[in-house]
Amino acid sequence: MVRRIHSGILKWFFLLLICLPLRLPAGQVASPQITRQLPASVQQKLDRTGIPTSALGVYVQEVGASQPMLALNADTAMNPASAMKLVTTYAGLEILGPAYAWQTVISAHGKILNGILHGDLVIKGYGDPKLDLEHFWLLIHRLRQTGLTQITGNLILDHSYYDIPPSDPGAFDGQPYRTYNILPEALLVNYRSTALHLMPDLEKKGVRVTADPIPDSLRVVNNLKLSDKPCGGWRNFLDVEIEAGEKGNDSPQVILNGSFSARCGRQSLLLGLHDSAIYTRELFKRFWSQQGGVFDGDVIIAEAPADLSHLKTYYSPPLAEVIRGINKFSNNIAARQLFLTLGTAGSTSSARSPATLEKSEHALKQWLAAKQLFFPELVIENGSGLSRIERISARHMGQLLLTAFNSPVMPEFIASLPIAAVDGTMRGRLAGTAVSGLAHMKTGALNNVSALAGYMLDQSGRRVVVVVFVNHSQAARSREATDTLLQWIYER
Repeated sequence: MVRRIHSGILKWFFLLLICLPLRLPAGQVASPQITRQLPASVQQKLDRTGIPTSALGVYVQEVGASQPMLALNADTAMNPASAMKLVTTYAGLEILGPAYAWQTVISAHGKILNGILHGDLVIKGYGDPKLDLEHFWLLIHRLRQTGLTQITGNLILDHSYYDIPPSDPGAFDGQPYRTYNILPEALLVNYRSTALHLMPDLEKKGVRVTADPIPDSLRVVNNLKLSDKPCGGWRNFLDVEIEAGEKGNDSPQVILNGSFSARCGRQSLLLGLHDSAIYTRELFKRFWSQQGGVFDGDVIIAEAPADLSHLKTYYSPPLAEVIRGINKFSNNIAARQLFLTLGTAGSTSSARSPATLEKSEHALKQWLAAKQLFFPELVIENGSGLSRIERISARHMGQLLLTAFNSPVMPEFIASLPIAAVDGTMRGRLAGTAVSGLAHMKTGALNNVSALAGYMLDQSGRRVVVVVFVNHSQAARSREATDTLLQWIYER
């Protein structure tokens, strides 16, 4: 009788064990079986583009899971385009720290008497990627606050903190004047960019063009015709010719041909037309005179003399703010300058300088190894993704994002990514869908390359890492399939 009771109790005990849900350790979630095929809805969209699945690298894993839910060609080394900025910015946050700020040091070479510098003003740059119009004006304002009113000599710009090989800005795609091709400089003011603002002039039935910020050093020949075409792809209706001035690029000429639609409102075309000396000279003179300063000298690019008197050290905004511009708006030049900073760990000491591409690559790979991230296929040329040779696999990009989620710098990192249907390069994507506002994704696009990588929430509130690389001649047509994948992940 006792035996029968014990036997009954044991039977119910085992049934209870079978029925009870399995409790996982804290922070770990149940992992689904790995799928190596695209969902039918995604495959259908992809088939319409003529892109084979062999041209894709896909990796999808829920944060906390031990394995991915979807992995397709995940170990193939692929060109990630601007998604490579995720590697650079995450490394920057951990190596330099979110509060890191770049220095620009201003010194006097000569004596200052009664606010007059009898000699040269020297500005030495350390790679500040955020020395735009606003911050360059602020730098000059801070200089005026030292009591300096007049400079009798020249302005010396010291770029020696960088030791990088000379390069042709048009080598990448034959567009040397496009701002995304501007090369890194240790003292780079406003990315050396000139904005041409185009506006329909309905009264005169024409197109008005204004240049900013140094219009006096530029000649614009406006042959544009006003049209009533749809505004989409307005740049395709412009033909821009650029001719050097009589003294090189001191006063270049821009000739605008083609048409501009009245439906476009105000649009801007960004160009890099001047070299660093001319651009900085004109901008410095303008801002200095606006604040009551006197300067009639020239600008010289040279290494700073030894016998200097320190006047002011200007600090950039913190790195956490700078990477928002890098990731949300895919700023190539800022990413390249951040990458160069990694090799010196941000130090301005002569023992750590100059900054080189080799030092930065070594520092980044050392950092990955210290985090037990071994990416043998990784090729990093400049850290921005503006490269034909940079490579990483979808799996390793996914593992990087999973690691970043558990990093102390996770909040700053995720906050720097574009939000679907909200801002940055994702502003026009997935509007009106359930994914709107729930996906923080870095985009990437080159000829024959399309990429998307980041984090999203599904309908149950689970955080999922998503990486999609497309390397194919029709990659630009893959957007609909990629967006459908995000919706599938949300609804799964």
